[in-house]
Amino acid sequence: MTAKLTIGLLLVVSASLSGQWLRHLDPSLPRTKDDSPDLSAPAPRSADGHPDLSGVWAAQPSEEMKRASGESNPFGADLQFISKYALNIFADLKPEEEPLRPEAAVLLRERRAHPGAEMPTTHCLPGGVPFSTLIAPFKIIQTPRVVALLLEDNNPPRQIHTDGRALPVDPWPAWMGYSTGVWNGDTLTAQTVGFNQRSWLDAAGHPRSESMRIVERWTRRDVGHMDVEITIDDPKMYTRAFTIRHTARLLPDTDILEAVCAENERDLIHLNR
Repeated sequence: MTAKLTIGLLLVVSASLSGQWLRHLDPSLPRTKDDSPDLSAPAPRSADGHPDLSGVWAAQPSEEMKRASGESNPFGADLQFISKYALNIFADLKPEEEPLRPEAAVLLRERRAHPGAEMPTTHCLPGGVPFSTLIAPFKIIQTPRVVALLLEDNNPPRQIHTDGRALPVDPWPAWMGYSTGVWNGDTLTAQTVGFNQRSWLDAAGHPRSESMRIVERWTRRDVGHMDVEITIDDPKMYTRAFTIRHTARLLPDTDILEAVCAENERDLIHLNR
């Protein structure tokens, strides 16, 4: 990892990381004898019997990110909510193993020549899927017919429709796409299509196209932990589908706040220096 790859990323998260309620006890959470949230208790369930995914969540940082968050942090920002996959969606592969098509390789080289300068979030545009849930806290609100994701980092809200509707056949290209979900046992499986090609998959600049299709599997392991599996299939940019797996952790007794990227914005003038 290098600091150059994170310029646009840090422009987004520097404001959002501080946007939390100081403390608001959640009466729905099980607690230990000292009144701390019992994060290892069984996952809560909704009235229909499915696991209730509701809560404020953030990506669990990898060991590399935890080490970078120490005094020698080269990124200059709090990394406690950032997944390694936000920096590089292919963090588990060597560069020569990345399944890039030539078109994707060209775009990646162009973007890396000017790190962060053309990143959508640098210009106060949405980070998109899956980037937005890998860099900052997000809130899930679960109802019987829709699961809503409120994203703190300047994104529109996402809706995962669980009412049986089909995915749109010819969707208007959108930043967040169009999502439907079904329950497979205790796992919510969401499919998303209809993306535009303007967002990046990560801070490194890996591209996406309008052909991209994403399958996410959300499994709440217990009160405090969610296993997340994300499979990305974009035949215009990549030679094969690929999957990342990470853990989201519950942020108890808190909430998200709004993040308005363009308010008092002072970063763009520095990008070309």
